[in-house]
Amino acid sequence: MTASGAASTSDSGGSAGRDGSARSAAGSAAGASGGAPAGASGGAPAKRSAKAPPKASRKAPAKAPAKAPAKSSAKAPAKAARGESRTALVRRARRINRELAEVYPYAHPELDFEDSFQLLVATVLSAQTTDLRVNQTTPALFAAYPTPEDLAAADPARVEELIRPTGFFRAKTRSIIGLSAALRDDFGGEVPGELKDLVKLPGVGRKTAFVVLGNAFGRPGITVDTHFGRLVRRWKWTAETDPDKVEAAVGELFPQSDWTMLSHRVIFHGRRICHARKPACGACPIAPLCPAYGEGETDPDKARKLLKYEKGGYPGQRLNPPKEYLEAGGLPAPPLGAATASGTAG
Repeated sequence: MTASGAASTSDSGGSAGRDGSARSAAGSAAGASGGAPAGASGGAPAKRSAKAPPKASRKAPAKAPAKAPAKSSAKAPAKAARGESRTALVRRARRINRELAEVYPYAHPELDFEDSFQLLVATVLSAQTTDLRVNQTTPALFAAYPTPEDLAAADPARVEELIRPTGFFRAKTRSIIGLSAALRDDFGGEVPGELKDLVKLPGVGRKTAFVVLGNAFGRPGITVDTHFGRLVRRWKWTAETDPDKVEAAVGELFPQSDWTMLSHRVIFHGRRICHARKPACGACPIAPLCPAYGEGETDPDKARKLLKYEKGGYPGQRLNPPKEYLEAGGLPAPPLGAATASGTAG
């Protein structure tokens, strides 16, 4: 679900009026190199040595601590920590993307959908739950309410029962009925293809909007979900935690044409190998490029046991995955109520 499918967690609010291109989170880690002054003593004559050391020791603490933290904390501490130039950061980030493209040539949004309306609703439902659970829930929902007009006129109690498995079903019911009414009343029953229009819909923020724009309209966008944010910080692409700032910082490292597929690949990697608690470092194909290598299991045999979905031989999240995924050995997810294999959460 950008993606997602990649969109594994929908944003229930999103920041609507920000120009996504503007901010640089990478900044220049400017010049706070200077540690304490090197020399106030020298090897001076014996008579002066008694006075010189106290004088130097009073000055050094006064200047060094005051300057260094002030400059480095505000500008790309992640980059400064690696001593990596801006050019080197861009090259490493793009090489990681190329490596991920080889590992996940079948990367795709992991929400099942047949049109832009279904993708929009599914992405809103994916907040605080897995794409798998959404995919197991939406077939009944879309069978009952196939169009915005149908869902806008639906009985909320009935919708709540249908989407209950996704959690927060009352708030989500208000969002999907509300956005359906807005589509009916303001957009002729069609999902708009502009960011400024999408973020006005109930329950739709920038992340959800970019999932829809990237996967239903072919317009580039970066999807910052929990997996994407975690990985780009591990890779020291940015130290930002705010999704909008992460989006801006990462967007500056890549051409716009890469944004949607980059999002899919990073999210795929976060779900399959680079887990939040136990990353499988020993089985990671981009380990040589990762500053965080060693945070997880480095033994190759033990690391392989941590792999999920098709990388671990388990079903994926989509009940109807793309042909390329199946041809690469991926397995479709089971329908709601069927037993699920381990290694399919997240």
